[in-house]
Amino acid sequence: MTEQAQTDIFNDWLANHKAILFKVVRAYGFNLEDQEDLFQEIAVQVWRSVSKFRNDCAVTTWMYRIALNTALKWSSKESKHQVGREDLDHRAHVLIEQKEFADERLEWLYEQIARLDKIDRSLCLLLLDGFSYKEMSMIAGISENYVGVRINRIKKHLSNQSEKMIKNGI
Repeated sequence: MTEQAQTDIFNDWLANHKAILFKVVRAYGFNLEDQEDLFQEIAVQVWRSVSKFRNDCAVTTWMYRIALNTALKWSSKESKHQVGREDLDHRAHVLIEQKEFADERLEWLYEQIARLDKIDRSLCLLLLDGFSYKEMSMIAGISENYVGVRINRIKKHLSNQSEKMIKNGI
């Protein structure tokens, strides 16, 4: 494959499926700088993988697999550097005017997803994008039955968190 062909395919994939990358980046990068770094790392890995794609699965499945694997490796590496660092994102509201049109439910959901462990976070994103359990098992590298077990636990956990929020009037 020529470099031009690889670049053309990459540009097509990015134009048609960048939302996949943004979802993964948002779930694993907790501040804007981290999200930018992670997006760049995922984009590089997707570009490198173009020549290895064999049409055994959908492009979206392939891109999710790359994005999630890259995010998992990246977050493990980044967590080593977080010791002693204070994240200032929780104080950003002091410096930046809040957007009036932000959907509080979506923000809550992303906060809850961010609190899940790495595998559950990945499965939750895949579920929200409509992937089947079989596709999720291929991407995550776990059995289809185990995907079902984990998804049920995630749903129960999110339901419990939602009920707590409602009870507390938040």
